[in-house]
Amino acid sequence: MLQNIRDNSQGWIAKTIIGVIIVLLALTGFDAILSSTSNSQNAAEVNGEKISLTELNRAVEMQRRQLLQQLGRDFDASQLSEGLLRNAALSGLIERKLLLQGAEAAGFAFSPSALDQLILQTPEFQVDSKFDANRFDQVIAQMGYSRSQFRQMLEQEMLIGQLRAGLAGSGFVTDREVEAFARLEQQTRDFSTMILPADSASVAVEDDAVRTYYEEHASRYMTPEQVMVEYVELKRDTFFDQIEVKDEDLQALYQREIANLAEQRQAAHILIEVNDKLSDEEARAKLEELKARLDKGEDFAPLAREFSQDSGSADKGGDLGYAGPGVYDPAFEQVLYALKKGEVSSPVRSEFGWHLVKLLDVQPPEVPSFDSLKEKLVRNLKSDQVEQAFVEASRELENAAFEASDLAQPAQELGLQIKISSLFGREGGGGVAVNRQVIQAAFSPEVLEQGSNSGVIELDPDTVVVLRVKEHKKPEQLPFEQVADSIREHLLKQRAAEDAKSRGETLLSKLRQGHTPVEQAQQAEGWQVVEAAARNQDGIAPSILQAVFGMPKPAAADKPSFAGVTLPNGNYVLIRLTGVSEPEDGLSEEEKGMYRRFLASRSGQQDFAAFRRQLQSGAEIERF
Repeated sequence: MLQNIRDNSQGWIAKTIIGVIIVLLALTGFDAILSSTSNSQNAAEVNGEKISLTELNRAVEMQRRQLLQQLGRDFDASQLSEGLLRNAALSGLIERKLLLQGAEAAGFAFSPSALDQLILQTPEFQVDSKFDANRFDQVIAQMGYSRSQFRQMLEQEMLIGQLRAGLAGSGFVTDREVEAFARLEQQTRDFSTMILPADSASVAVEDDAVRTYYEEHASRYMTPEQVMVEYVELKRDTFFDQIEVKDEDLQALYQREIANLAEQRQAAHILIEVNDKLSDEEARAKLEELKARLDKGEDFAPLAREFSQDSGSADKGGDLGYAGPGVYDPAFEQVLYALKKGEVSSPVRSEFGWHLVKLLDVQPPEVPSFDSLKEKLVRNLKSDQVEQAFVEASRELENAAFEASDLAQPAQELGLQIKISSLFGREGGGGVAVNRQVIQAAFSPEVLEQGSNSGVIELDPDTVVVLRVKEHKKPEQLPFEQVADSIREHLLKQRAAEDAKSRGETLLSKLRQGHTPVEQAQQAEGWQVVEAAARNQDGIAPSILQAVFGMPKPAAADKPSFAGVTLPNGNYVLIRLTGVSEPEDGLSEEEKGMYRRFLASRSGQQDFAAFRRQLQSGAEIERF
């Protein structure tokens, strides 16, 4: 297809296509195009609120990082389907938007002062157990956020958490429910098992059956489809060595860097909130009284513990820790930076209420040496030029690959080396083939069937490649002789399991009728007795435990219940239930509390899940 376009892009076909487009525009108008364009930067709309592509891309990247961290370095990254990741991330963003709308409708709120405290006390933002603004900026930058974006995201997460806690915490259970659940949970059962083994040696498989199975399941016995690709790789770092920087520019940048370093100030405060119970004037008057007491010599910390309404800092005597500019409310920060060490301000109004602010300590900035920053300064000076050169080279590579019939010309024009991958299938492989986009491009019709060069593929933010298929191995039928033994083994296990189940069900039927020669059955393998088994008993197969606790209680001690279950290895297990015991002693208050919390939490989680479903069912959601 691409080659046809290349061949005819200047001919009558192109002119005809343009003519058809013009006619379609005249007939249909521009409404559809304008509608599409208006949503070109959005991924979805939820009850009239947009979810941008930027949000989606950030969510996809965070999801990818989390998966790689959870699954470890040995995880095959080719398993991460870009389409599945984007769909999952978008579904998560839509649900998050619905929950935020639900929290807003329910009147939940999270104050900026509480948000400040949360940020200041987050260990990831601290150095030597103290908040560090540079560390804060570094961490959120790695997550792809600016300060304002991170604060907004964090506030939204706290609102969703409040909503979840509010609904989940509303669940409750009665004493009768607690006691009934505890009886079932603490119940034990006495039973015996007898194994009827699936013995492959006791069954036979005819040659014709093996051949028939091979023919009926031919698609299972194919060689994998594989390709080998050749590719050229363009790396951002190669452009750094091509760009020179001047010493005077480095010195100028160094001076700007250290000029931006700010001192850290350790603040404490007493907060009186303005609300329905306390007017603005009353809150200020209360702080005036406290200020007068401080002026008479009382200590700040005890008063903060007694009167401050900031729950995050009151227990610490109002201590907010160290922070630099841009962290606190502007009015609060202006007063803080006007104080001398040990001074207490007059009452100051912020959006959170009225404060008394005390400056506990001042920590001057640590000025790094020029040599320690030189490498960073060089990279910063070069970064813009490198970025531009990398983008231009990527564009040149794309154009050259599009116009060429192989990779020799693009490689020569950009001074790149042609590399060759090992064979890999649609599930991916090693090297460059761990990248899902590489796999998708290699097996695309344009590249695989038409022999075209791929477009530029981003392996990571610093590396792009263009590839073409060098070798294509199509799936081929494996010879019968090569797979006959494995088929025979499979059929033997299958028939042995069927035979064990048939024998077991026959014996089970007789056991239930009460006239089975049990003594004869006992001679085969014997009954293995288990007494007082709990629901989570160690050493017993989960499928057996599940069957045991699903059996009806025996009618009498001499009238056991019987059941049977097939294990994953094909063995059939007969189960004889002889007794069911419930706890005799009543529950202690501690046990009641434990069960009550568990059941209430489960009930609350179910309520929250129902609330989410209700939001989903009543929402107007459009994906673009």
